[in-house]
Amino acid sequence: MTAAAGQPILEVVDLKKYFNVGSKGVLKAVDGMSFSIEPGETLGLVGESGCGKSTTGRVILNLISASGGKVIFKGEDVTNAVAGRRRREMQIIFQDPYSSLDPRKAVGTIIAEPLKVQHVGAGRERAERVKLAMEKVGLAPDYFGRFPHELDGGRRQRVGIARALVLNPSFIVCDEPVSALDVSVQAQILNLLQDLAQDMGLTYLFISHNLHVVKHLSQKAVVMYLGKMAEMAPTAELFRHPLHPYTKGLLAAVPIPKYHPGREKIILHGDVPSAINPKPGCRFAPRCSQATDVCRNEDPVLRDTGDGHLVACHNV
Repeated sequence: MTAAAGQPILEVVDLKKYFNVGSKGVLKAVDGMSFSIEPGETLGLVGESGCGKSTTGRVILNLISASGGKVIFKGEDVTNAVAGRRRREMQIIFQDPYSSLDPRKAVGTIIAEPLKVQHVGAGRERAERVKLAMEKVGLAPDYFGRFPHELDGGRRQRVGIARALVLNPSFIVCDEPVSALDVSVQAQILNLLQDLAQDMGLTYLFISHNLHVVKHLSQKAVVMYLGKMAEMAPTAELFRHPLHPYTKGLLAAVPIPKYHPGREKIILHGDVPSAINPKPGCRFAPRCSQATDVCRNEDPVLRDTGDGHLVACHNV
């Protein structure tokens, strides 16, 4: 089953993930996320550490069960579905190539693990599929029998990417796949992911706190703050005309190689509030210089300002 013409490959509808933290209350890690991704598109999900980006990706893949909302993949509701046929089509590349690979297993065995779990092929056929996946990510055949400790960070992440590709998925969650790598290696992995998307028709949810990376890779971007969506727009539009105060602060903090005397300087004061039992009102209000009494008492509704540019702010 493939996505119908004109139909998003993935729709996330009012997705929620709450964690009970005992006497402290309820931690609302993901609190009403809604977006869609078209086939072959890359959607960038950005925000500060701890805002719920990675949890969102894991809930979509049912690595963590949802507390509410829906995940619709190719027209089928897969929310909290038992892993099976759709698991082959929905994969993840983890952030840390050092902890996401079993140090006791050889590269070939690691990449073949999804084939074993999904009962795909056997013996020589599995080995051939593994070697093909290795070739796609630029790993020489002689790495087949090596162990993770023999590889550098970039090659380890290529192993992780090959493992995600071996089942020929159509949708991949990329959970900050370059943040743990040396800067010199990051560009290689990003270019590889971009080439794979074009060659294999892959759709990505690209999670990152690096706005330069999101601008480079994604066609659409979602800005997330403390479990909520702050803004969503085509990437070029978001960078050219940010509307939410939080988005403006993030973009103002991006280092640029040239001095621009007219560039607005925005400093976000204060720390990110706790997501445990959040108070009513805009989650960003305690740090926002434009906050009013309405902001502190009423949740802003995500509304379309035109051309698919959505923002959750009372003052826009």
